[in-house]
Amino acid sequence: MSIAFRYVLFAILSSLINFGVQELVVTGLPWAPLMLSILAGTAAGFAAKYVLDKNWIFFDSSSSHGEEVRKVGLYGLFSVFTTIVFWSFEIAAWSIWQTDVAKYSGGALGLAIGYVAKYWLDRRFVFRTEAS
Repeated sequence: MSIAFRYVLFAILSSLINFGVQELVVTGLPWAPLMLSILAGTAAGFAAKYVLDKNWIFFDSSSSHGEEVRKVGLYGLFSVFTTIVFWSFEIAAWSIWQTDVAKYSGGALGLAIGYVAKYWLDRRFVFRTEAS
């Protein structure tokens, strides 16, 4: 299985985790603001994607606690940047059409754009290995 195939598969999996958690929050806490569901889904998607990328995309085995902290920090920083892309598309679609289909479609488009940018940032700055 190629790295590109795994990356797309893991992006889809973490997106489904993201959207699943969002839906759990919306369903379980119908009075909660939209941003709570977006934040909860984003946190769950981030955690899943980091573990998957680290172990099965970049085959990283950090040599020290300090190195791992540096990688998580950079990964998080780049995630903030690409999450802004994701949120912008999701919120814009919701604001324009105010339907769940629009919200998730906008979110999916934003995630796709964000994941492409994220791969190149992570490959260049976070997981600098021969395998990437």
